[in-house]
Amino acid sequence: MENWNPLGIVGVISAFNFPVAVFGWNNAISLVCGNTTVWKPASTTTLCAIAVTKILEKVFKNNGLQTSLCSLVCGGSYIGKAMANDKHLPLVSFTGSTQVGLEVGVTIQQRFGKHILELGGNNAIIVDEDADIDMVIRASLFACVGTAGQRCTTTRRIFVHENIYDKIVERLADAYGRVRIGDPLDSDTLYGPLHTEQAVQEYEQTIKSAMESGGRCTYGGKRINRPGFYVEPTIITGLPHDSPMVHQETFAPIVYIIPFKQLNDAIAWNNEVEQGLSSSIFTKNLGSIFKWTGPKGSDCGIVNVNIPTNGAEIGGAFGGEKATGGGRESGSDSWKQYMRRSTCTINYSNELPLAQGIKFE
Repeated sequence: MENWNPLGIVGVISAFNFPVAVFGWNNAISLVCGNTTVWKPASTTTLCAIAVTKILEKVFKNNGLQTSLCSLVCGGSYIGKAMANDKHLPLVSFTGSTQVGLEVGVTIQQRFGKHILELGGNNAIIVDEDADIDMVIRASLFACVGTAGQRCTTTRRIFVHENIYDKIVERLADAYGRVRIGDPLDSDTLYGPLHTEQAVQEYEQTIKSAMESGGRCTYGGKRINRPGFYVEPTIITGLPHDSPMVHQETFAPIVYIIPFKQLNDAIAWNNEVEQGLSSSIFTKNLGSIFKWTGPKGSDCGIVNVNIPTNGAEIGGAFGGEKATGGGRESGSDSWKQYMRRSTCTINYSNELPLAQGIKFE
C-alpha cells in the first residue's frame, strides 16, 4: 500500500502583490496535511502578515490548538536565504521573481529539499481574426491594467491578426482613456499606484528602452503628476515579436501589441519567451481551440480560451512551466507536495515471499 505522512514544517515566502492570498492557499493545504508553517512575507507588506497571523492566533486559541502552528518571521532577504538553507524545512514555497526564484530553487535542491516555485510570467493573449472584439477589449483591459500590471498573470503581450489589428489597437487605447485612476481605498477606483519608487523607475526605463528600440507609445508612457507611485497604463506598438524588450518582463502596466498573419506564428511567439505561466486565445474556431490546448499549442501552465490571462480560478492547479518554476498551488493533487510518500509492504504470514518470486535457499 501507499502511505502519506506530513512533512513537518513548511516554509512559505510570499510576494508583495498578493500579501494574504499566497500564504492562505499554501497554509491551508499545509495544515490539512498535518504540517506547521513558517511564513516570511515581503518586507513591504509586514502589516498585512501581522494582521493575518493575529487572526490565526485567535482562531487557534478558540479551538484549543497551539498558536505556534503558524509562525511569522518578518525582515529582509537574509531570512529567505536562511529558510532556503534550513534542513528543518523539507518544503519551501516561494513566490517572486524568476531571478530570485532560481537562487532559492538551487539552494534548496543542493540540500535535497522540496520546493514550489511560483515565478514570473510574460503572458500573452492571441486575438484571431474571428474573435469577439467587444469581449477582447474588455478582457484585455482587465488583463493589462488590473492591479496596475502587478500580477504575475498580467498580460504583457497581445498578438492580433493583421486584419483586425488597427481596430483592436484603436479601441483598446480608447478604453485605456476611460479607466478611473485614483486611491485604491475608493470603491470607484479601477487603477491605483505601483508599489514602490523603484517600480516607477523600472517602468520609465522600460519605456525609454522600448522607444530607443523603435517602438511607438500608442497610449500612456508617463508618470502621473500626483502624490504616490502613479504611472499611466501604456500600450506600445511597432516592435517585432522577438524584440529583447518584448521578451523582458516588466512588473508594470505595459503591453506590447503585435500583428500576425498565421495562427501558428502567434502560437510560436507565445512560446518563445523563457517564462510559461499564463496564456489565452480569443477565437470561435473549435479547431484553433483544440490546437491551442493540445501538444502543439501553448506551453504554459495556464491555457485559457476566450477569457484573459489573469483572474485564474484557484480551484484549478495554478502555476507555470519553464522559468516560471514548474510549481503548482491548488488543484486536485496539490496536497501531495505537502506530504511524504511511502510504499509499505506488510507480511502477515509465516512465510517470507521475496520480490519477483525469487528463491534464495
